[in-house]
Amino acid sequence: DPRRHRRAVHSVMTDMRRHVVAVLCAVLVAPGVAAAQIHASEHFTLTQRVTTTTITIEGDRPVARGRKLFGPEGVVKWGEVWTPGANWATTIEVDRDVTVDGHPLPKGKYTLWLTPQAPPASWSLSFSRVTHRFHTRPPGATDEQLRIDVKPEQVGMHMETLAWYMPVVMP
Repeated sequence: DPRRHRRAVHSVMTDMRRHVVAVLCAVLVAPGVAAAQIHASEHFTLTQRVTTTTITIEGDRPVARGRKLFGPEGVVKWGEVWTPGANWATTIEVDRDVTVDGHPLPKGKYTLWLTPQAPPASWSLSFSRVTHRFHTRPPGATDEQLRIDVKPEQVGMHMETLAWYMPVVMP
């Protein structure tokens, strides 16, 4: 019967429209809800231009939330490899070959990794060629482009959230 067939097709089409409308509503509303959420570690991008070279550091800023950060009772133990950030490893990108503490670093994008040591020892800073790595999975030594020693400085005040800045940058 042609009428029965038309009614069945109409019923299927009506059900499909309802499902499509429900899916569209969910898709259109979800980004607004997600955008309203506050993340425990907010994303940052820091870009500095030095003459003709652009330096970009990008990552997520961890928050202390009352925790001891470094040392035997800290979130990061002495001698443990750590990315200075949260979630995915913090990256640095340079659009030209640069020199870091007297050592060449070819243009490119790298993840940053620190190995803190008990004071007064220096920490090591590693630039890894592995650019997409979760913060709890440090890359191996074979992935390093450059490793240098750095001396941490006490700022004299508590920093609740990791802050990145470039106070003195010279060509």
